[in-house]
Amino acid sequence: MRLAKAIKPITYLKNHTADVVREVVETGGQMVITQNGEAKAVLMDVATWDRWQETLAMLKIIAQSDREFREGRGETTDQVFARVRAAMKKARDERS
Repeated sequence: MRLAKAIKPITYLKNHTADVVREVVETGGQMVITQNGEAKAVLMDVATWDRWQETLAMLKIIAQSDREFREGRGETTDQVFARVRAAMKKARDERS
């Protein structure tokens, strides 16, 4: 959906709700709704919303991990693998 086509006034949404919903669902795009000439809301289909939320969650995790590592609270890959190997060895030893 091209941006110029994806900006509609709220009166368009009121008068063409079913068409707008069908369009965003079929295209997976978004529609910007304006009120008094200003962007006020974005309409998108649920699948797109879910993908955006998953992406946002992953970005937050990456940012948090980066911050923790810079603060000295993280572990290197070697440290993580060493800890995993030790836990696996302990589990094997306990089974034996």
